[in-house]
Amino acid sequence: MAVYVEKKHWWLRNKKIVDKYMKEAKNLIASQDPNDVESALNLLDSALSVSPRYELALELKARSLLYLRRFKDVADMLHDYIPSLKFSGEDSGIGSSESFRESVSLLNELPSHGGESGDSSFKCFSVSDLKKKVMAGLSKNCNEQGQWRYLVLGQACCHLGLMEDAMVLLQTGKRLATAALRRQSISLSDDSFILFSPADGASSPPSSARYLTESDHVLSHIKLLLRRRAAALAALDAGLYSESIRHFSKILDSRRAAPQGFLAECFMHRASAYRSAGRIAESVADCNKTLALDPSCLRALETRAALLESVRCFPDSLHDLEHLKLLYNSILRDRKLPGPVWKRHNVRYREIPGKLCVLTSRIQQLKERIANGGIGNVDYYALMGVRRDCSRSELDRAYLLLNLKHKPERSMSFIDRFELTEDEEEMDSVKDRARMSTLLLYRLIQKGYSVVTSDLATAEKQRAGAETPIRAGAVAANNNVNVVKGVFCRDLTVVGSLIARTGFNQPIPVKYEALSC
Repeated sequence: MAVYVEKKHWWLRNKKIVDKYMKEAKNLIASQDPNDVESALNLLDSALSVSPRYELALELKARSLLYLRRFKDVADMLHDYIPSLKFSGEDSGIGSSESFRESVSLLNELPSHGGESGDSSFKCFSVSDLKKKVMAGLSKNCNEQGQWRYLVLGQACCHLGLMEDAMVLLQTGKRLATAALRRQSISLSDDSFILFSPADGASSPPSSARYLTESDHVLSHIKLLLRRRAAALAALDAGLYSESIRHFSKILDSRRAAPQGFLAECFMHRASAYRSAGRIAESVADCNKTLALDPSCLRALETRAALLESVRCFPDSLHDLEHLKLLYNSILRDRKLPGPVWKRHNVRYREIPGKLCVLTSRIQQLKERIANGGIGNVDYYALMGVRRDCSRSELDRAYLLLNLKHKPERSMSFIDRFELTEDEEEMDSVKDRARMSTLLLYRLIQKGYSVVTSDLATAEKQRAGAETPIRAGAVAANNNVNVVKGVFCRDLTVVGSLIARTGFNQPIPVKYEALSC
């Protein structure tokens, strides 16, 4: 007797496998232990390998990466939703202002059912609405499925320093969540007391109210930082360099932590303000901090090389230019800008060949100047920000301020106030880069103080030596006058011999008086 076994379709087997992976991953995520979350990520990857478009698995993976502070992985996973990359072509790492405005307008044109007028209970039958419900699984709205992307990616962009993108994403997610709450409140009647609870609480995505509470706090912080940066840039463009430095210092010296990428950009802008104000040591220090946080920052390398060349510190400037040349060659070799696709740069890929030609000729000129003996002529006066005819008190005051500000143990404290996105190894490398660059600048300031002090001492000795004969002549003249004045004799011959012996060649006022015998 033949036994017929019911044949199960492959999609039923895959569904059971995916459900098994998801159940185990949820249990691990619920423990909130980093090791368990890492194991849950492996299970979610296995589930996505079977069902790549499974929405709940994608959401759990993104939120797990966000919980583990792996913001770069979140941005790589959802980089198609970053607004500044919507219309990027070959220069995908550059967020231009035009493409950013276009992406913002596109996001603002997303469909929102919450703004429709009238009550949904009085609508006529719509075939399009029915199609949307069918495609969404008869229980979910198509816009609600992607709400988590805006919140998760917005928070990741905020931690990575992409503040404009984070603000657009969080505002869009907040608008969609508000629309979902409005639709839910309209669908319920006033006398309905039914509590809708999902069958499995762990399997349901977060509610719309949670989106609102999570995004409000981050949005307020982003808007505060953007307002301060806008004020600082406006002051810099207007030529108010001290005002721009003050606004940037509010961002950089704040007690509240800020993203690493955003602060590296602020350091670079403040270095430009210091450079325009003539404060070279402070500008070099900010360039050092920028390169400690972002070693591939082309603008920081170029600015620091120009600053060191302006004070005739040619070996250090040549070192930075050689490093910049290596980065340009690596960009041309890899045919892309350094870093991930969402990272922003101040240069486009098509500009690299021209910049490389200019940089090569500049390196050759510096080598020729070094070969001609231009190494030891460092302008320490410009480095320390003092005049060449400054007094000793002015020099001591400038040195004291620079010494207190750029001590290695003091200038390293900026890392503790930042919200770094790297792991422990990257953190150690950031500290090592900051320590080395700070130590080099500190030694340069110490040497500059000793050189300028010796120059001032030499100038004082020269002035003292030039004034000694003049003072001696004046003293001798005063003494001779006193001697002549103290002599009273009726014989003019005695007076003449006395004047000849003293070598007095100045006219003497003579007062004639009648004498009685």
